[in-house]
Amino acid sequence: MGDDLVKALVDLDEDKVRDVVKSRLEAGDDPLGIMDDARKAMEVVGDRFAEGEYFIPELVFAGEILKDMTTAVKPYLNKASEQKYMGKVVLGTVAGDIHDIGKDIVGFMLDVNGFEVHDLGVDVPPRKFVEKVQETESPILALSGFLTLAYDSMKETVEALADAGLRDKVKVMIGGGQISDEIRAYTGADEFGKDAMAGVALAKKFIAAE
Repeated sequence: MGDDLVKALVDLDEDKVRDVVKSRLEAGDDPLGIMDDARKAMEVVGDRFAEGEYFIPELVFAGEILKDMTTAVKPYLNKASEQKYMGKVVLGTVAGDIHDIGKDIVGFMLDVNGFEVHDLGVDVPPRKFVEKVQETESPILALSGFLTLAYDSMKETVEALADAGLRDKVKVMIGGGQISDEIRAYTGADEFGKDAMAGVALAKKFIAAE
């Protein structure tokens, strides 16, 4: 069934995805397993985009299918959401970038793993990130960016955090596109994650170290 879901999502078969998810939920499958299959599928979609097989419309459509999946699966995760949050995360796609698929997956996975997520959306200026961190007193800031121009926006956001006197109180993780340790060093972030589960692992590590 997992392969069925991955294939259907990669093929952008919206009806098939809906049917498989419904069947698996009714059969009592682990909702986190369903979302992990979605993560695998989105990685393939991302690869197809990078290889020029898929374009922006396909990425957007895949994101819409994913959002519908999330809506269907979330009620089955009520027990997880009723638990006490282990920490807060401010999340968003940085200024100049409007890609939200990767960000949405990270936000969802953080949510179901016990984090209180404050998602600011896309094309978020540094000032808004800083204001939200101040408002929520979040110890973690997660910055997403798919385009290369996002690297400068990430760097400016980290600098804005420092200018506000918050840098030593907040751990910054970045992800998306071709993020590497070299980019992490350039932006001044603490860590980078290659996928949503890496982001969850980093957030848990940050909280444990507090």
